[in-house]
Amino acid sequence: MTTNNDQILINQIIDGDTNAFATLVDMYKDLVFTLALRMLKNREEAEEVAQDTFIKTYKSLDKFKGDSKFSTWIYRVAYNTCLDRIKKNKKHLNDVEINEFTAHQVKTIDNALDKIEAKEREEAIQRCIDKLPSEDSFLLTLYYFDDLSLDEISKIVGITANSIKVKLFRCRKKLATILKSQLEPEIIEHYERERR
Repeated sequence: MTTNNDQILINQIIDGDTNAFATLVDMYKDLVFTLALRMLKNREEAEEVAQDTFIKTYKSLDKFKGDSKFSTWIYRVAYNTCLDRIKKNKKHLNDVEINEFTAHQVKTIDNALDKIEAKEREEAIQRCIDKLPSEDSFLLTLYYFDDLSLDEISKIVGITANSIKVKLFRCRKKLATILKSQLEPEIIEHYERERR
């Protein structure tokens, strides 16, 4: 699964090449920080967790077996580091209230989202993700912003692809609840009328 480039980089780092490690950090730092921020909802903590993630990655590089993509492995380290930090903080983040949305309504919201310009859509999703609980934010970030498959997300968070599917559907219902209140109501009404 590991690409040759990744493997070359890993070998160089294990051999003590600090430039190779800097390259690795550059490749992944933005997404690792974003994922940490999604889970911890706090910039300073996210920065610390991102640093910890790379320190842990560096120390355990020789344990990387190459049976998954290297990015999957790094995100998994990031995810576990975030969970440790949350346990340490014992923070109880408020869940968003969910109105029970039907599959049809979630589909309608998705259709409405497709019609909004990509940038606006990204900003809307971003605002909503910020309001979601940690794990939901993390999953949606991987799903919407990093375009990972269910199998890849499953390897990162350590639960079955099917459970991820269920969780993602719940997340998207929450997302729909928030979007419904934030997006132009007429956009959504317009698409609901069209679907009848």
